[in-house]
Order: sequence, then C-alpha cells, then structure tokens
Amino acid sequence: MKKNQLLVNIFNTSSVSLLLPMKRKLALLPILYHFIFSFSILVVVVACGSSDAVMEEPEIVEDSSNNDTDDTGGATDDTGDDTDGTSNDDENDDSGNDSDSSVPPSDNFDLSTWNISIPTDTDNSGTADTISENDLNNGYEDPAYFYTADDGGMVFKCPIEGFKTSVNTSYVRTELREMLRAGNTSISTKGVNKNNWVFGSAPQSDIVAAGGYDGELKATLAVNHVTTTGNSNQVGRVIVGQIHANDDEPVRLYYRKLPNNDLGSIYIAHEENADDEFWYEIIGSRSSSAANPSDGIALDEKFSYTIKVIRNDMWVTISREGKEDVEQYVDMTTSGYDVGGQYMYFKAGVYNQNNTGDATDYVQATFYSLSNTHTTN
Repeated sequence: MKKNQLLVNIFNTSSVSLLLPMKRKLALLPILYHFIFSFSILVVVVACGSSDAVMEEPEIVEDSSNNDTDDTGGATDDTGDDTDGTSNDDENDDSGNDSDSSVPPSDNFDLSTWNISIPTDTDNSGTADTISENDLNNGYEDPAYFYTADDGGMVFKCPIEGFKTSVNTSYVRTELREMLRAGNTSISTKGVNKNNWVFGSAPQSDIVAAGGYDGELKATLAVNHVTTTGNSNQVGRVIVGQIHANDDEPVRLYYRKLPNNDLGSIYIAHEENADDEFWYEIIGSRSSSAANPSDGIALDEKFSYTIKVIRNDMWVTISREGKEDVEQYVDMTTSGYDVGGQYMYFKAGVYNQNNTGDATDYVQATFYSLSNTHTTN
C-alpha cells in the first residue's frame, strides 16, 4: 500500500512539473500569433504600395465643349463658332447621381472647359447668345433652355425656331463647345493652339502646339423629347455629341425616333476633310420610313456613349444597362485630318435637326454625366 502511494505521489509530481512549462508556452501563443499577423499585414501593405508606384498612365486633360454645327441630313454647318471657352489639364468626370436639383448645372457638373450656345439674342447681335465659360461656371442657367432637372440631371432644350449661331447655320441648338484655354482669352478660339486638340497622327509640330492630342468624349443621358412635326426627312432627329474640325465633322452622333415608333435609333455621320460623308447605323435605321427598331432606345431611357479617337482610328460605343455594348469603328486613314492645320473640339447637348416643323416643337435631352479627356505632351 505504501509502495502504491509512493508511485502515485511520484506520478503527480512529474505531471505537474511537465504541465507547468507547457502552460507557459501556451500562454505565449496569442502574443506570437499577433506578431505574425501584424508582420503579414505590413508585408502586404508594402507590396501593394510598391505595385501602385509603377502603374503610371499618361497625363490626360478633360474637356467639354459647345460648337456650332449644322446637319442638314448631310454635313452640318458650323460657322460663327468663335466662341469663348475654358480648359484644364485634369480629367473631369461628372455624374448626376448625387446632384442637387435646386442648384444650377455648374454646381453639379464640372463645366470649367465648356461654353454654351443658347437660342436667344440678348445682345441684339442677330445670332444666338454664347455664354462664356466663366459665366457658365458662375451659376448660369436658363429656365427655358438650360437648367437642372428634378433628378439633378443637366437639361438641354431647343425649339425649332430660335436664334442660330450664324447666318450660315440651318438649325438651332443648345449645345456645349469644348474650350481648352480655360478662360484665357489671349488664346484664340480657332486654330491649332492650346484651345483645341489634334489627332495623334497630325504633324509633330501641331501636336506640340495644341492643347492635347487624341481624345475621348463620354456621356450618359436620356433623350426626353424629339420633334414630331415637319418634313419626313427631318422629323424626330437630334445630334447629341460631335467632334468638330476646322470646317467639317469627323463624327456627328444622332438619336432619331419617328412619330409612329416607340423606340429610337442611333447612327453617326463621318465627314471627311472637305470631301465625302459616310453614314453608319449603330442601332436601328436612320431611314425616314424605318420600322420600330427592335433593340431601339425609348424616350427617357438612359444610355451612354463614348467617342474615342487614337490617331486615325475612331470608335463610337453605345452602352445600356443589361445589354451588350454596340460599337462602330471608323478608319480615318484617308479622311484628311492628319495634315497640318486641322484642329478639333468636342460638342455635347442638343442640336435640333429640324427646321420645317412647328416653331414651338422641340428637342430635349438630360445629361447625367459628361467627361472629355485628351493626351497631353
């Protein structure tokens, strides 16, 4: 019995002596795990920082603009476009998602590189008023033609009858004109200078002299109303985006909905430099007797467009939520815009393509985002 008790005592003593060091080691485990976890986080942060440091992109300048173009079912007429404008070297991406409906458009959108043409004549010049970029960005709005919608969007409205930008222009517009000079009126509106951009295929001297080269115009909008009166070849059509050159338009983007159709079509015109004009149907048909396009865009339906130019290549892309993008490519190798002296600017808004309907008939679109970018030297 004594021998058994002795064995029990020895076993208990040995167990305690073995367990005590193990408990101390277990007590250190949380500290060790915390150290390893903290060190791992530090390694990941350093690695991510190093990865971002080498991801560089070329500097881009964002612009937006208003121009005078005239589309008569063929080339648009853009004269008298020596309007004042603005520019900066930063990308501007404006969205109406969190916009305030009680403020003018410039409080919701960065319009620092835009001026706008309005179909009024407050200065009795006989032509449409041009609102300078400084005035535009200082709270300008017009309750009839340019204002903020209840949902915060930027509304452009233009009737058939109104003052035009020049005596040579056939149609009326409420339209932004891209001005890269950012209010610096010492720089001329027209020409290869810091107010305009050129294609990347232009002579190197023009690329250096211009405000940027190549470009991308992106917008999200809804066309709210189109004309329903007038000649059949003009009714229902409006231009909502453009690239304008000295005298011609590398691209004009049309939306058209005929009175008897529920949905509208999208198409573009590409005008070569002092040469031919080519048409590309993107969604539906541009025909004056077109049937309702099966995949068309309804009035008040939001969609997005992108106009992108790299050297002599141009892409126009239409995007809609829940649908595949539709893209049209245009090869401009023989279009004549890569010669010296050809300058470009973007345009956005509504350019009414009807001058035969009722005077008060109108086009209207609401923009929810708008951005323009260019590569800079």
